[in-house]
Amino acid sequence: MNRSAQWKLVGIIALFIACIWLIWPPFTVKDKAGNIVQKGKINLGLDLQGGMHVVLKVDMAQLPADARKDAVERAILIIRNRVDKLGVGEMSVLRQGKDHIIVQLPGVTERERALSMISQAAHLEFKLVSDNVDDLKNALDNKPVEGYELKYLESERGGGERLPLLVAKEASLSGATIVKAKTDFSSRNFGEPYVSLSLNATGAQLFANVTATNVGKKLAIVLDGKVVSAPVIREAIPSGQAQISGNFTVEEANDLSNMLESGALPAPVMVEEERTVGPLLGADSIKSGIRATLIGGLLVFIFMIVYYRLAGIVANIALTLNLLIILACLALFKGTLTLPGIAGLILTIGMAVDANVLIYERIREELKLGKSLRASIAAGYHRALSAIVDSNVTTIVAAALIFKFGTGPIRGFAVTLTIGLLANLFTAVVCTRVIFELLCDQFDLAKLRFMQLFPETHIDFIGKRKICYTVSAIVIITGLAVFVMRGEKNFGVDFSGGTLQQYVFEKPVEADKIRNALKNIGLGNASIQQYGDPKEVIIRTQEDVTKKLEPIFKEKFKDNSFQILRVETVGAAVGKNLRQNAMTSLLLGLAGILIYVMFRFSLKYGMAGIVALFHDIFIAIGALAITHRQFDLTIVAALLTIAGFSINDTVVIYDRIRENLRLVKKGSFVDIVNLSVNQTLGRTILTTGVTMLVVIALLFWGGDVLNDFAFCLFVGFISGVYSTVYIASPLIISWQKKTSLRK
Repeated sequence: MNRSAQWKLVGIIALFIACIWLIWPPFTVKDKAGNIVQKGKINLGLDLQGGMHVVLKVDMAQLPADARKDAVERAILIIRNRVDKLGVGEMSVLRQGKDHIIVQLPGVTERERALSMISQAAHLEFKLVSDNVDDLKNALDNKPVEGYELKYLESERGGGERLPLLVAKEASLSGATIVKAKTDFSSRNFGEPYVSLSLNATGAQLFANVTATNVGKKLAIVLDGKVVSAPVIREAIPSGQAQISGNFTVEEANDLSNMLESGALPAPVMVEEERTVGPLLGADSIKSGIRATLIGGLLVFIFMIVYYRLAGIVANIALTLNLLIILACLALFKGTLTLPGIAGLILTIGMAVDANVLIYERIREELKLGKSLRASIAAGYHRALSAIVDSNVTTIVAAALIFKFGTGPIRGFAVTLTIGLLANLFTAVVCTRVIFELLCDQFDLAKLRFMQLFPETHIDFIGKRKICYTVSAIVIITGLAVFVMRGEKNFGVDFSGGTLQQYVFEKPVEADKIRNALKNIGLGNASIQQYGDPKEVIIRTQEDVTKKLEPIFKEKFKDNSFQILRVETVGAAVGKNLRQNAMTSLLLGLAGILIYVMFRFSLKYGMAGIVALFHDIFIAIGALAITHRQFDLTIVAALLTIAGFSINDTVVIYDRIRENLRLVKKGSFVDIVNLSVNQTLGRTILTTGVTMLVVIALLFWGGDVLNDFAFCLFVGFISGVYSTVYIASPLIISWQKKTSLRK
């Protein structure tokens, strides 16, 4: 073994060790109480670990022109201070665009509380209350009273009783003067919690003046336009201390003091998008994802060893290093693994297997020519290199455009995929060759034995192209017709707007009983779906009605407890924007593929490849519509995965056609294309078949969250094999003016 190969081997071993060191321990472990027992190196997305993702829009329309410049930044600072006091680890509060804020709260389980903390303005005002009885009567009769407005205070006795108050429009004091707020407990009122306020010097002086000149009057404490209490001023208060009481729980008092001390938001904020994944669903996603990945990976490893024997072991070493590099990069650069990221991992596995299959099948061909093993290995790597580079770079180009123009989840897919493909170029081409050199030099390896499930074929694929075009057209038109007829029902809340709420009950529950319960609160037309576990139900509405559903479920299903698994709320405008962004990402990705294939081959090849990609995407869309599965951002990631895998197959055949045009001196262009398709048929079926092992594992063991995604891949990958052979390859002949031409 030469010195260069020795250093390469040392480098590969060092890389293995470095990757394991970077990712260990990989995932965070919590005890039953939710406390972190072990901090993991890899961050999991909210769709895997549970938590909240909220997109807020800062309404700056009501602000003066000079206050719009830093309003969003001030809002971010205030929200971050509030969330800090909630004790949320690894929270993220970031600006998006001109007037949007993204808040991510991993592990948060109290949805309503968190929403209040991040979106409530907390604008506090102290306003005097008029004691003029006649003015109050006029206000109750809808007669305006100059300088005052009618407000109501919830009675401390409860029962929905409200006390009318005539409150001054002008505030005597605002919450801007608060320097400290904390929760205290009343010594006179059975330890009832209240919020104690400390004012700055200016606020203390103003408060002292107001209380000294208005003894005997009520002072309304107004929070976000609502009167929370209205105590009578008994005496002047010069100490700069004030308090707010209002039948608070300890938690409510703590949250209010937190918000008041952090300060009021500079402008109102609106929740435009919310995705809440409960800890139960998050834990199930992790468990199912790991289980499916292990099963799928094990099946791939076993197949490679059985089919390629010693060479399969070498391929598995490279595949393991590939996955370790991806995870190490995520850990090193603080990346986040999400469900679309898993899609990128799956495509990476497929591309890694494909690269090794390409090399091994080339080595098999060289061995058949009677060459020595060493010469066959050298020739196999040399001849497979261009196809490996083309197929990987084609997908990297698409991933780069997806990252540039896509939204968060789709960008996660692009990042994971790009890292995996770059790693694949190293592991498949460099690492495996170094290992083979070691085996040949140090262990005198003279033979490699492979199985061969697919013997050399001589099928006239091109002659059947018109029949295949017709069959494909019928299938696509049928699927798209169903898609069009279903209309907006095709789209999940990601793309149509509205709210999705998923509940799990302790015992199975019938959909009809859920429907009857919803009718009582005017939601009889809500979409109700049950699949998989009869204990689970998904309810889709046009507005967030969680506060209505929980009480009615508790009333109607008293002996059947339930938990919220997830809540997704997307505004109609946001849904439309997400749909447009997803389509833009998909089309730009396909455009990138077209440009690269045109550059490496020709316009004819590029156009034929793109038609095949659209064929596979339309087939998958039709299958989703026929089976009543909904489109969301995860499905877009699946479609991008299908496109990447399909063009990979197509580029390999195109590369073989280009090679045969140089090597084969006799025969028409049709003969060359047919020969190339037959020569690569075994590799096409093998690559897809091995990758399908992972997809099948996701489909059956990946859980409900990954089921639609896996189904889309399953259909798309099968279609990809068909389109590569019967659509992409024949089209370049159909568009050839004369079949005798050889270029």
